[in-house]
Amino acid sequence: MITVLRLNHRLKRDARLTTHCCMASRAFGAKEIIYTGEKDEKLEGTVNDIANRWGGKFSIRYEKNYRAVLREFKKKGFFICHLTMFGIPIQNKIKEIRKKKKILIVVGGEKVRGDVYQIADMNIGITNQPHSEVAALSIFLHEYFQGKELGKKFARAKIKIVPMERGKKVIKSCD
Repeated sequence: MITVLRLNHRLKRDARLTTHCCMASRAFGAKEIIYTGEKDEKLEGTVNDIANRWGGKFSIRYEKNYRAVLREFKKKGFFICHLTMFGIPIQNKIKEIRKKKKILIVVGGEKVRGDVYQIADMNIGITNQPHSEVAALSIFLHEYFQGKELGKKFARAKIKIVPMERGKKVIKSCD
C-alpha cells in the first residue's frame, strides 16, 4: 500500500504540478494521494474524473495539517519516505525500502520544513540536483516496483490506449 503526501499545494502556483503528481502517483502504482496547503476542489474533481475514466482504485483527499497526516501514518505503521534532493541516493536504499509494504511517500511543494526531515524514516534523493517532484515520484515508484508498474492493468477503465508504433488508437467504454 503506497500513499503519497503532497505538501503545501498552492492554488495559483501549483495546480498543474500537483495534478501531475496525482496522475503519476496513480499511473505508477500508488493507491491514494493526500495534499495539504490550499484546498482545491477543481484538483479533486480532475483527479477523480481521471480515476473514474481510466480505471483502477485511486483516491485523493485534502488534509489541512501535514503533521497530523504524518502522525496518523506513523501510528498505522507506515514507513515514511521523504523525497528530497538532499537525501541519500535511492540506489543505496531501494532494496531496503522494497521490504516495506506500507509506505507514505512525501513530496514537497514550497520549501519543506525541517520537521519533515526529522519525522521521515528515510530522506531519499533522486539525484542530488534540483528536479521536479513529478520526476522524483515517478522514478521512486518505478524503482520500488522494479518496472512492473509499467504493464499494470486498470480495472473498470472506460478508456484504454492501444499501443501503436505510429498513430493513436483509443478504445472507449472498455473493461
